[in-house]
Amino acid sequence: MPRAWQDPSPAHHHQAPLLADKVVLVSGGTDGLGAEIARAAVDAGASVAISGRREDLGIRTAEQLGVRGGRDAIYLRADVADVVSARASVTATVGHFGRVDCLVNAAGLTTRGSLLDTTPELFDAHVAVNLRAPFFLMQAAVQDMLRRKSPGTIVNIITMSSHGGQPYLAPYAATKAGLAGLTKNAAHAHRWDRIRINGLNIGWTETEGEDAIQRQFHGAGDGWAEAAAKKLPMGKLGQVDEIADLVVFLLSDRSGVATGSVIDWDQNVPGAHD
Repeated sequence: MPRAWQDPSPAHHHQAPLLADKVVLVSGGTDGLGAEIARAAVDAGASVAISGRREDLGIRTAEQLGVRGGRDAIYLRADVADVVSARASVTATVGHFGRVDCLVNAAGLTTRGSLLDTTPELFDAHVAVNLRAPFFLMQAAVQDMLRRKSPGTIVNIITMSSHGGQPYLAPYAATKAGLAGLTKNAAHAHRWDRIRINGLNIGWTETEGEDAIQRQFHGAGDGWAEAAAKKLPMGKLGQVDEIADLVVFLLSDRSGVATGSVIDWDQNVPGAHD
């Protein structure tokens, strides 16, 4: 029998995992998309710190990540709406692992509010979580990278709503548009430090949080996701594992020189019309 063809390239057989020996901090990493990103980072060889407000969930998720990756994974109790708490999560990551190589800003607030019914308190809450928190998390992470004179990578989870969004997402759209601009500003500022900063404008994605929002705000019942999928071009909603794989790629050296990119991750194209 003829022998099956084999790739003779040694690199093909011994390629290191994408995030081998990297330290990754994921804000909002206790559940949903953040937890999926943390799992993908662990699978790619990283040691991971996850932050969030729910201690019981955070401890359980960190334990699962540690078992899954066979290496250190820690939970940090943090409310990113509080700048001191947000910064402390970076300090604690550096204190535990010695450094932070990669940061993912996945924590986000999506509470509904229109131009007419948004209160100053709701607006400020969105600013605190969706814009101020990523700003000061990036500040603290970049300070560590500069102190060590080491390159690093950051990925900000943004949203397609940053292009304008729905009327009922006014404060969300405003703050996420700010995060898109901040992503480009910070990427430009630190490109000579070899710190790469990119963002993902996430489209409609199937998550536990989205399920809760659909039921609470839009009167959805069981089967809403299947019904919605049938009306979409690709026949499905976005999936968190797909996003997580792309985030890992952007955090890794395999994404090359890319910085300051805010990628539209969706099946609808802004500015295009039928």
